[in-house]
Amino acid sequence: MIQVFTLSPGVTLRCHTDRRFRQGCLSFQLVRPMDGKEAAMNALLPAVLLRGSARYPDLRHITLRLDDLYGASVGTMVRRVGDYQTTGLYCGFMEDRFALEGDRILLPMLDFLRELLLNPALEGNAFRREYVRSEKKNLISAIESERNDKRVYAGSRLLKNMCKADSFGIPRLGETEWTAKITPSALYRHYRRILRESRTELFYVGSADPEGIARALQTRLAEIDRCYVNLPAQTPFHDAGGSSETEEMETSQSQLCLGFTTSITNQSPQFAAMQVFNTLFGAGMTSKLFLNVREKLSLCYSIGSGYYGAKGILTVSAGIDAAQEERTRTEILRQLQACQTGDITPEELTAAREAVLASLRTIHDSPGAIEGYYATAALSGAERTPEVYRAQVEAVTAEDVIAAAATVKPHSDFFLKGVGA
Repeated sequence: MIQVFTLSPGVTLRCHTDRRFRQGCLSFQLVRPMDGKEAAMNALLPAVLLRGSARYPDLRHITLRLDDLYGASVGTMVRRVGDYQTTGLYCGFMEDRFALEGDRILLPMLDFLRELLLNPALEGNAFRREYVRSEKKNLISAIESERNDKRVYAGSRLLKNMCKADSFGIPRLGETEWTAKITPSALYRHYRRILRESRTELFYVGSADPEGIARALQTRLAEIDRCYVNLPAQTPFHDAGGSSETEEMETSQSQLCLGFTTSITNQSPQFAAMQVFNTLFGAGMTSKLFLNVREKLSLCYSIGSGYYGAKGILTVSAGIDAAQEERTRTEILRQLQACQTGDITPEELTAAREAVLASLRTIHDSPGAIEGYYATAALSGAERTPEVYRAQVEAVTAEDVIAAAATVKPHSDFFLKGVGA
C-alpha cells in the first residue's frame, strides 16, 4: 500500500512500508517537461551535485560519510517518462533496526541528502568549474557511446524520426552539442530555478513510520524558496507523419528498425492485452519474431520488439546482413498480420502471458524495484498496483490480443546499412 503526503505545493512523498529488507531506499526527483533546451543540463546536474557540497567538498569526504552510515550509497537518477524527464538522486541505506544499539542511519541519511541537494560546492555564483568540466566529459562520453552500440543508435534514430513533433524523440541524456555549451554559472542558475519551480517527487521504501518520514523531510526541505509552476499533463503521441531513412556506416552488421503506432497507451483499458501482444509478437525467445524470423528462416542475428506505453509506440529492431533487408521487413510484417488475423496458438498465448506475469512478480523483490515501478507509474498517469495489473494480464484472452494487434499500424523505418567493414 502506498501512502501519499503533500509536503508543500508541488512536493509529494510516497511511502511503501515493507519490513522484508535489510535496506531501505529514498529517491528525490525533480520532474521537468522533456525539452531539448534543458535535457542535457538536467542529465548533468545530479552528477555535479554528487561531486561535493559545502560540508563534504569532494568525493573522498562523501565516501567517508557514506562509510560512517554503514556503507550507504547515493547515485544519480535521470529518467524519461513519456513527456517528462526527471533528474535527482537515489539513496540506499541499512534499516535502523539492523544497526548497532544506539546508532541511527535514516535521519542522518536525510541530513546528508539535504546537504548534497541544497548546499552544493560553489565558486562564487557557479558550480565548481572542475566538477562541471569533468562531469560534462563523462556525460558526452555516455551520449556518444550509443553510436558504438549500433542497435541502440539505430533505435534512437528511429524514435527521433518518428517523434519529430513529439518530445519523446528527445534523447534522455540530451545531445553532445547541448552538453558542450553548458557553463558552471548557467548550470547553477538552472539548478536554482528548477529546484524552486519543479514538481518534486520523493519515494521511500522501508519499515520506518511514514508520517515520521514526512515530518522529517518537510523540515529538511522547508528552506527551499518554492514557487511551483504547474507541470503540463502527459499528452498522446503528436504525429507529424512517417519517414523512411537509410544511413550507411562502416560496420559488419546492419540494423533494421521498424516503428509502429497504436491507439492503446498505458492509460487504456486494453493496456494489459497490448503488453501480452507485444510479448507474443516480438519480446522474448518464445515470440513469433524470434522463432520464425530468426530461428526458422535465419534472416537475422537478433530481433526483438519494444512497446512504449506512455506514447503508444511499438518498435522492432533486427540485426541483419544488408542483403536481407527486404526479406526481413516482409517477414516482420507477415508475423504482425498473423497476430492480427488470429494465427495464435494456445501455447504462444500462455507463454506470453507467463512472461509478463513473471516480470510483474519481480517488482517486490527489492526496494529499488519497488521504487522504480511505483514512482514511474505515478509520473506516467497510470497508477495501478502490481496485484491489479496481474489480474488484468491473467484475464487476457486470444481475442483481446487480436484486438490489440489490430490497432498496430506501420509508421516509420530506419535502416543502418553496414558497408565496407
